[in-house]
Amino acid sequence: MNPQVTEARPRDREATRERILQAARALFGEQGYEQVTVRMIAAAAEANIALVGRYFGSKAGLFGAVLQGEPGYSVLFDSAPEELPRRLAEYAAERMRHPPDSPILRTLERSASHPEVREVARERLLTAVIDPLEAKLSGPDARGRARMAAAVFLGIGAMRRRVGPTEPTPADVDRLTAVFEACLAESFTDESGPDLG
Repeated sequence: MNPQVTEARPRDREATRERILQAARALFGEQGYEQVTVRMIAAAAEANIALVGRYFGSKAGLFGAVLQGEPGYSVLFDSAPEELPRRLAEYAAERMRHPPDSPILRTLERSASHPEVREVARERLLTAVIDPLEAKLSGPDARGRARMAAAVFLGIGAMRRRVGPTEPTPADVDRLTAVFEACLAESFTDESGPDLG
């Protein structure tokens, strides 16, 4: 047996897998999830369509693999705990004005309710936002607090998609900072409620 042949095969498989990923990234970014077919991706990658299924399982699995290569939010969470609400507020305010920079994240945002993308979107939210934010928090119910902060992000994205972009003001950033402080606080007491006495 020729050792060069056996050594080349894993490299060929990896090269083919990478071509498929790159083709999928380009097509999903340009045309969106719904418009792209597995056949289109395979043709762009100059690969057999069966290899997409072998390496990624499905179109949704391939989209999930593409998402794994996208930048995460770790830079956003790499700050002192007392600075975190302001950092999150500034990022959220920027999302009021612009969708994410990445065409893939924009595709995810647009297609998150699609049945095939729903689980991929859920996994992305957990692994890229909620899990690392929870790890950054101390005290009780860190998971619940991280989920509340993630809900604010999701709400801002939904508002921008439905109403259109908004130019945030310094007051908006201050308000968002207060919201994130409330979401992330170890304990929360609402002292502004109605006086029922």
